[in-house]
Amino acid sequence: MEKHKPYEEIRNRRCDFIVYYKFYTEKEGGRKTGTPSQGYRPDFMYAEDDVEERNKRKLWIIQPQFLDNNDNVLLDKTIGVAESGKAQMWILNKTFYEIHKKRIKIGQKGFYIEGSYKTAECEVIEIVGLK
Repeated sequence: MEKHKPYEEIRNRRCDFIVYYKFYTEKEGGRKTGTPSQGYRPDFMYAEDDVEERNKRKLWIIQPQFLDNNDNVLLDKTIGVAESGKAQMWILNKTFYEIHKKRIKIGQKGFYIEGSYKTAECEVIEIVGLK
């Protein structure tokens, strides 16, 4: 087993918020290789920033750390994560904290983005360190 080191240990802080996510199937335009493993680094896009022209979308470096059914960080990087579940979200550029504090609310919807493709939808269910 290749072991994941929790971001809380690496970054010496708590996550910024928690989402409930659902990956799209290949038929829905999602990933062709199934779900990713822990350590996945998509970009994040707010639902209201989803525009027709993909190159005009506003993307943010906010990355997930997936949780198991008991809300523990998944540590095995060799297996795919669940198709849906909870993930801690980590804002990597603190310069944008004030922008995200204004935008992130319970119920806020967004997407995981790979390149210009939406791979999963998500909804904020808890605000943690972004308060």
